[in-house]
Amino acid sequence: MKIKNIIVGGLAIVMVSCKGFLEEKPRDIIAPENFFSSEADARQAVTGIYAILKNNSLYGQVGLDVFYDNGADIIEPNRAADIFEPIGNYSMNEALADVSIQKMSVADTWRDLYKIVLNSNLIIEKVDGNEAIPDAVETAIIAETIFLRSLAYWHITNLWGDAPYYTESLDINEIRTLGRTDKEVIIEAVLRDLQFAQDNMPRRDQIPEDQRGRASKWTAAMVMAKIHMKQQDWQAGLDKCLEIIDLSSHELMPEYADVFDPEQEYNDEIIWALDFAKDIVGQFEVGVPQLPGNGNWRPSMFNPRLRDEPANTDQRDELSQGLTSEGQTFNGTGLQVASKDFAEKFPQNDLRRPLNIMDHYLGYELVFPYMKKMMNLDTESSPRFNHSDNRLVFRLADVYLMAAECENELNGPANAYQYIHAVRQRAYETIAEWTLNGLSQQGFREAIYDERKWELAGEAHRRYDLIRWGILLDVVQNLEYRFWKPNENIKPWHVLLPIPLQELQTNPNLLESDPTNNGYR
Repeated sequence: MKIKNIIVGGLAIVMVSCKGFLEEKPRDIIAPENFFSSEADARQAVTGIYAILKNNSLYGQVGLDVFYDNGADIIEPNRAADIFEPIGNYSMNEALADVSIQKMSVADTWRDLYKIVLNSNLIIEKVDGNEAIPDAVETAIIAETIFLRSLAYWHITNLWGDAPYYTESLDINEIRTLGRTDKEVIIEAVLRDLQFAQDNMPRRDQIPEDQRGRASKWTAAMVMAKIHMKQQDWQAGLDKCLEIIDLSSHELMPEYADVFDPEQEYNDEIIWALDFAKDIVGQFEVGVPQLPGNGNWRPSMFNPRLRDEPANTDQRDELSQGLTSEGQTFNGTGLQVASKDFAEKFPQNDLRRPLNIMDHYLGYELVFPYMKKMMNLDTESSPRFNHSDNRLVFRLADVYLMAAECENELNGPANAYQYIHAVRQRAYETIAEWTLNGLSQQGFREAIYDERKWELAGEAHRRYDLIRWGILLDVVQNLEYRFWKPNENIKPWHVLLPIPLQELQTNPNLLESDPTNNGYR
């Protein structure tokens, strides 16, 4: 059910023994020139890129969440935390970009995204024209690798804008002299690559059951749709959304809670989720190797911490006993909770509210509003820092809301209601509650702003959305956080990150096209 991983670093490929799509520990290191002698070698190398995606700096713990969800109007920590402060409080600078906490920092994210680029280029070079690999398999492997490289470049341009861009296997010395390429040039190339990937990647049903953490052709289509929408190419965005809605086997789940049920982690709504397994070490580069467990911390970041709860501290022992009787525990960090603004504004009659705003549990009033859909309190299947929970990346409800937005921008709301209603139906008890009508184009646009907030909360979309809509500053300047002052600190350049200082010192050419380093100088 879970994926085996090979961690690819520098110019060496870390080979690991098979255990599904997951591995217990690395067993050997083989130089690339001696590798790629079979289809199995090539597939293992691609699997290694998935391992990088699981690192704390990316989809593990809260790596990308820091940049895509924090510093907006949905999530904030329940106390001051160095991991989140530079983005959450908009105090980022070049020096802070290098400060790594549990292998999470701007610098860690930069390095791991470019590690994906480096290794993808190597794999493509070694697989292309390889006589040991059948032609059809060669095309499929190259397509999947191109998707993973494109995903990395999509994140790179989202976070830094103009950036080094290369698609050939270069040595380290060459890479260290590259300047920044215009982000639009990168994205146009990425769109071409993603179309090739979509055309040649498997459908969901063609991916073996024990490899379901791999991306399908619809994942490539999803990224293309998001790029088109950021470019405000609404027709191209709508076309991609409708390909997924009409041609894929994905369907909306009947109930919102079903999407996040750990027992249904490969449900029909999920377009892509990275898989994790309890007790399997070596799945990826863990942030704190000395701690027991598999290194998957993400649910722990959302799970409550018992020392913080309940509101009536005299009831703490009772709460603890109640949790134990349920086979549960509050053993998380509580560092990702619903923001004050989000909790206050979430509609009371929205059936999604209890999954996004948990302010009572087992009858006890809680101090903080937790995001229940991201939690797993089960002590057996999901112990602290050893979670088996998959990392949801993309799902179909997002596509419906994207289609609604594109249609509204093209033609107004008349034909856009069908897409937003498909999502709202399960969110309210009655037709009268979920039905929207009579909205102007601007009114529908604002309805999309809110609907994406309520539906996709905590799923690493919000800050990206606010930036592409051009309203991040307006939104943040009108927020009230529990203890930080992002409304006072945010500046126009905060829509991008600084290139880390260490990278600039290694490669001064990164400053040639922009001596201000995205405004941070």
